[in-house]
Amino acid sequence: MPKSERAESIFKALKKRYPDAHCALEYNSPLELLFATILSAQSTDVGVNKATPALFKAFPLVQDYANASPEEIEPYISSIGLFRSKAKSIYTSAHLILDDFGGKVPDNMKDLIKLRGVARKTANVVLGNAFNKNEGIVVDTHVGRLAQRFGLTKETTPEKIEIDLMALFPQKNWTILSHLLVWHGRQVCKKRGGTCAEDSICKRYCMNAKQT
Repeated sequence: MPKSERAESIFKALKKRYPDAHCALEYNSPLELLFATILSAQSTDVGVNKATPALFKAFPLVQDYANASPEEIEPYISSIGLFRSKAKSIYTSAHLILDDFGGKVPDNMKDLIKLRGVARKTANVVLGNAFNKNEGIVVDTHVGRLAQRFGLTKETTPEKIEIDLMALFPQKNWTILSHLLVWHGRQVCKKRGGTCAEDSICKRYCMNAKQT
């Protein structure tokens, strides 16, 4: 089967399995998603979702973050790894949003990555989920692992994996693709101790399964 047809078949199988797949981070605005995504670096979505309700209540507007200090933000996110650095990123980004972008979260890659704590992965999350713009594919550990196991790429870096995936899937599906792969990676095709051996999708598409 050509790789493009294989990719389409994998997408359809995952979409059927996980029709409600969505971003695991909880948010009510582009600003909340931006800061939640910054906090999620090297942390779990579950941990971030536990911390953000109090954070978002204390700082409902971007001006509130800018008028505070990193030290005043820290207590709300102290349960999250690297919280001091992330508090500085949130504080600095709030000022940039006010000073350079009229108080609104940018809705394009070029401007988003100017914010502190925002690289391409974070920008893809915000663009795809807050603005419904498919400018790239979020490649986290789950997406990278499954892309390799499903034979969609031989690359090992997120940047190169993203390039391979973008070439295989229609642009309109880029955001939902990452959610589908993440959901399958968390529920079935885990790094260790998964249930791949009993799963119909893994048995059909996993290259490791075909080699055993």
